[in-house]
Amino acid sequence: MSEAIPATRLRIKFAKQGALRYISHLDLHHIWQRSIRRAGLPLVYSQGFHPQPKIQLASALALGFSSQAEVVDIWIEKDSAWDKKKLQDSVPEGITILEMQEVELHGPTLQTQIESAEYEVILLDKISDSLLDEKLATLMDAESILRPKRVKRKKQKRFTSVPPTYDMRPLILEMKRIAPQQIFMRLTTQEGATGRPDEVLSEMGFSVEAARVERKALNLK
Repeated sequence: MSEAIPATRLRIKFAKQGALRYISHLDLHHIWQRSIRRAGLPLVYSQGFHPQPKIQLASALALGFSSQAEVVDIWIEKDSAWDKKKLQDSVPEGITILEMQEVELHGPTLQTQIESAEYEVILLDKISDSLLDEKLATLMDAESILRPKRVKRKKQKRFTSVPPTYDMRPLILEMKRIAPQQIFMRLTTQEGATGRPDEVLSEMGFSVEAARVERKALNLK
């Protein structure tokens, strides 16, 4: 198949829970590819020497994080019948399809439409409300927050002294305590400017292993 075949673009919002919190972004792509085929939906493929099924996942989610707001776009042959329940029956346990709708066929890529992401974080180690509020205020009042950049191991050899840094502060749009031991975060999710909840927690002195992080929303432009 090729892109020349008339197609329909479906956008699927889904939750990712349980053991599927620990699968990679690439593995999630493969799960959707197999599930769509199992549901009998005729995928449209890209053109070229190595045609690939047209599936676009939104912003990658770190391993161990759950979500109520993942999004995937799929292209199927035009006028193909699609059924939310049938597709739900074809996905593995841990994925729950929340919404399924047709969107503009030739619109921007899904990844470029994501503007920000919202998270809820539950801290597992006891901390008083006053100390948590103080840490949040310190973070939000900071003019800049320099953090070491994540670089590939091969590239790290180029740096013999101080590793490169980035300013995390512009990536934090909103943070507040919403309950004892619980934080709301709204972070940028754009190409080259994506806020990471684990980095924010680290800056506050918390280990991501001692927290439960769930993505609650992906906000599109």
